[in-house]
Amino acid sequence: MPRYALKVEYQGAPFAGWQRQKEHPSVQGAIEEALARLQPGPHTIAAAGRTDAGVHGLGQVAHCDLTKDWDPFRLSEALNYHLKPQPVAIVAAARVDDDWHARFSALERQYLFRILVRRAPATHDAGQVWQINHPLDVKAMQAGADLLLGRHDFTTFRSSICQAASPVKTLDELRVEAVEGFSGPEIHFHVRARSFLHNQVRSFVGTLERVGAGAWAPEDVRAALEARDRAACGPVCPPQGLYLARVGYPTDPFAT
Repeated sequence: MPRYALKVEYQGAPFAGWQRQKEHPSVQGAIEEALARLQPGPHTIAAAGRTDAGVHGLGQVAHCDLTKDWDPFRLSEALNYHLKPQPVAIVAAARVDDDWHARFSALERQYLFRILVRRAPATHDAGQVWQINHPLDVKAMQAGADLLLGRHDFTTFRSSICQAASPVKTLDELRVEAVEGFSGPEIHFHVRARSFLHNQVRSFVGTLERVGAGAWAPEDVRAALEARDRAACGPVCPPQGLYLARVGYPTDPFAT
């Protein structure tokens, strides 16, 4: 059966997350239903990562196996037709080797988190950002972020329901950037690692927001990390500002 990689973009608000659920809409379920319109199912697709309810995708990657040998462009067009009007789009499709796997072949995941800093309610960016109404010190947040880089036991920064076998992960990048967005000043967090714990990025951002607001000192982040205690974490920020931005592979399946 031919295997296809799919690059997927979606808004997370209408969905209970990526993973298929019996009683709630999911991104995976939407794509599998679209696939069933192209060929009889059932279909089960695998993704590079499972995003939570309300989290968005800019560069999520999944793969599917089909009996028909599709032209990748025609496959993406057909899926997009059947995905309407849901906020899910197949940005690209590519034929891949039979042993290629969206999750297990991936070398890294990159996340983007957006904070909008303004007092007036967000309109165009509503549901796409975490909005706060007080200034943030970007340099202080970066100083705190730098203390999290490298290989650590991240027990403090993972959900109590995280199912990962180990809390030890290697964080390759946590960069804090001030950006002038269309709706006002934004703070962007660029986070990169091979894999992540459940709620790890949102725990980072919520903690660093406290640093930026002056409630924590940057060194308090080190103390929280070394505590290896979930109770030492700062507030976990809401999901709507989080995007799975990119998944890295040894060879980009969509390069051609």
